[in-house]
Amino acid sequence: MRRERGKLVYKIYRALTYGLSPLIHLHLRWRKFRGLEHPLRWRERLGFPSFPRPPGPLLWFHAVSLGEGMCAIPVIKCCIERRPDVTVLMTTTTTSAFEVIKHQLPNNVIYQFSPIDTPAAIDAFLCYWNPNAVILIESELWPNLIIGAAKKRIALALLNARMSAKSYDSWSQSFIIPLTSLMLSKFLLILPLSTTQAIRFQLLQCPPFIINFCGDLKYAVGNIETAEGDQRALEELQVQLMNRKVWMASSIHKGEEKVMLDVHKALKQIHPDIITIIVPRHPHHGELIDLELEKEGVRVALRSRHDKLLPGTNIYVVDTLGELKKFYRLTPIAVIGGSFLPGSAGHNISEAAAAGCAVLTGPYIGHFSYMAIQMQRLNPLSVLQTSLRCQVSGHILVEALSNLLTDAKLLEARQEAAKQAYHALSHGITENVWSLLDLHIFRNALDAEVP
Repeated sequence: MRRERGKLVYKIYRALTYGLSPLIHLHLRWRKFRGLEHPLRWRERLGFPSFPRPPGPLLWFHAVSLGEGMCAIPVIKCCIERRPDVTVLMTTTTTSAFEVIKHQLPNNVIYQFSPIDTPAAIDAFLCYWNPNAVILIESELWPNLIIGAAKKRIALALLNARMSAKSYDSWSQSFIIPLTSLMLSKFLLILPLSTTQAIRFQLLQCPPFIINFCGDLKYAVGNIETAEGDQRALEELQVQLMNRKVWMASSIHKGEEKVMLDVHKALKQIHPDIITIIVPRHPHHGELIDLELEKEGVRVALRSRHDKLLPGTNIYVVDTLGELKKFYRLTPIAVIGGSFLPGSAGHNISEAAAAGCAVLTGPYIGHFSYMAIQMQRLNPLSVLQTSLRCQVSGHILVEALSNLLTDAKLLEARQEAAKQAYHALSHGITENVWSLLDLHIFRNALDAEVP
């Protein structure tokens, strides 16, 4: 009875997405006009391929954006190493993910933009690529994709599976939960981030026998080697940073720059030679920061302009894509953004820990709280979660940074703690994921003859 209700709700969803397809296509063109879709490859979002499908078995990895896409790369590399006979297709949704990930993937991986979840786009995509298995990352639950793949007997897996409290409330509504249950029943393997996430999936009527644990794939991102890029410029910057007090605010969201600039001004009173590196989450935000500070008479060096840190310049803004890990290696202290404004959900703290930074975050870190707790359990000094509460002596983040900048032993202890916690938690994760995929997905799906 429950399955029949799920099928009925799916028929309604499919009919709605079919009827709304013309409006969705217009919206896609509007996004292209605004520069939010790739100017040449945007038709891939409608299911039209840009490359020929090679013969033989094919695995499709899908992630929505940069963070999730980076999680897939270690698993993709492992798949290619263990199964060189298999073609890997990778898709993401955002252009920012595309610009970074295309340089990180092995040359023999086919990279496309993901199809929108309309019947025509999904059916065209699945018919053309005919994957043996679909590996989704984190929270990509799309009814047309999942039900369409299941109808074609394509194996489905969900890695690093997470379900936020808000998403859980949406998927568990009385009218929607039959569809949720139907979709989750189509998976052969779900690897949740934590026991909390696993409980949410089970409450959504996910079959318990398909749930397994292997660790957080975001830890494996720290092992990805970055492209060399403009290495000479980075070496020159490293020379300019020598003998200066340096800290970095990374993945800063709009509105958080005010917090970080206030902190910079306070630190400058204590350490006149301080250098603050700001890495906005979205590169175009860097230019806005530069314009605002220019109005105040503050000199800023922009990475995109190849500016140098001239005397009197104390702020360096990294308004480029794909260089965050390089800059983690240049700074001893990293404050992870996306965590200082209510409603924020944090960002991956393991990349900074892998680079040997002392790691600080704000109070709002969403599902990354599990990562922070794991690291703190191994060593309480590995992650410092600060608040914005003020005390008589000033801003708590200012106090924490000032202590690290003045106490070399404390700084070294936090750097070492973060790195040790990272190595302990990242060990063997990719291998664990591969073993579970091989057992539950690949042994059957990849050995089946492609029609």
